[in-house]
Amino acid sequence: MITQQGIVIGETAVVENDVSILQSVTLGGTGKTGGDRHPKVREGVMSGAGEKILGNIEIGKGAKTGAGSVVLHFLPPHTTVAEVPAGKVGTPNSKKPSLDMDQNFSNSIHGFGEGI
Repeated sequence: MITQQGIVIGETAVVENDVSILQSVTLGGTGKTGGDRHPKVREGVMSGAGEKILGNIEIGKGAKTGAGSVVLHFLPPHTTVAEVPAGKVGTPNSKKPSLDMDQNFSNSIHGFGEGI
């Protein structure tokens, strides 16, 4: 049995400065097209463990994504998303969540509490 561990970054993906990518994250293509087919992750993004970001989409500056999320569409700057498929659940507490590594969802619009 072959299993992949770690982070997978597709050949046309772009990862800007000050981005934190936790374990088992995939920045992958959808397999539907050739050429530029992988995500663009902008400055200050914090990407949660086990997350999948798929397709030629942009993850906006300072965004935060929850563990295990599947992101398939454009994510505006300074937005927090979670779930499968990923949907907006709030806003990050800082301009660069990647630097403070705050994984809490205390500003959630769905009522997630501290430490979740």
